[in-house]
Amino acid sequence: MNVGIGLPIADPATLLTWARRADDGPFSTLGLLDRLVYDNPEPLVALAVLAGATSRVRVQTEVLLAPLRDTALLAKQSATLDRMTGGRLVLGLGVGGRDDDHRAAGTDLRTRGRRLDGQLALMRRLWSGEPYGDGVGPIGPAPARPGGPEVLFGGFKPAAIERVAGWGDGFLAAAPPSWAGGLFDIARGFWKDHGRAGAPRIVAQVNVALGPEDVVDDARARLHAYYGFTGMADRMVAGLLTTPAAIRGAIAAFANLGADEVMLYCHGADPHQVERLADAL
Repeated sequence: MNVGIGLPIADPATLLTWARRADDGPFSTLGLLDRLVYDNPEPLVALAVLAGATSRVRVQTEVLLAPLRDTALLAKQSATLDRMTGGRLVLGLGVGGRDDDHRAAGTDLRTRGRRLDGQLALMRRLWSGEPYGDGVGPIGPAPARPGGPEVLFGGFKPAAIERVAGWGDGFLAAAPPSWAGGLFDIARGFWKDHGRAGAPRIVAQVNVALGPEDVVDDARARLHAYYGFTGMADRMVAGLLTTPAAIRGAIAAFANLGADEVMLYCHGADPHQVERLADAL
């Protein structure tokens, strides 16, 4: 079972410290979430900096809101990052549910799913070296991984999960073990229905905070602020894991469900959590 760390967004300047400590530890991946109308670092820019400061860990968008971005430029940016990191990029993608993000980007919230499908079709072609089309040639560079970086999709509805089989390599599930298993089964079922060989890679996500009371309180406050728009912030805060035993239990539960990796998402700003989480494992 691989275990990664989801990075906090409170202070972008501290993320180099988080990344270097994680690279020296037992962790497999560094994840970073995405919003536009929020006080968070832009994930592709931030992960490029972190990739340059590390040598081993993968860097993962968790999830990048692709419909907010120009498709050709996103294909070029992600291929560049994948190439320059030697294939360490994992491109987690989603559609985004905030109207203000879409208004700021000039995109239509109502058609975001269809837009994402079209984006994936184009990006897959570009990553394979094919021309853009209509008299426009290829857009390089070629990614390190043939056909493009590993692509994961997040989501809860069947239409979103089916993209895993249609366009992706795996499923990113931000759900507790108590109901993540059903989502895993849906993803695997679509994979089989689409005639894909093998099985999708399954990446689970759980929110954690490990440390003194002020560290946990900080994480709870930031988690509540980030998810306030969903109407489920209290539930999210209640699900925060704050002890080594609870974190180990969640990892074991996801392992029993067949997950390949668990991302421990940190919302508190204290980078000493990296060592505490490593000890907890």
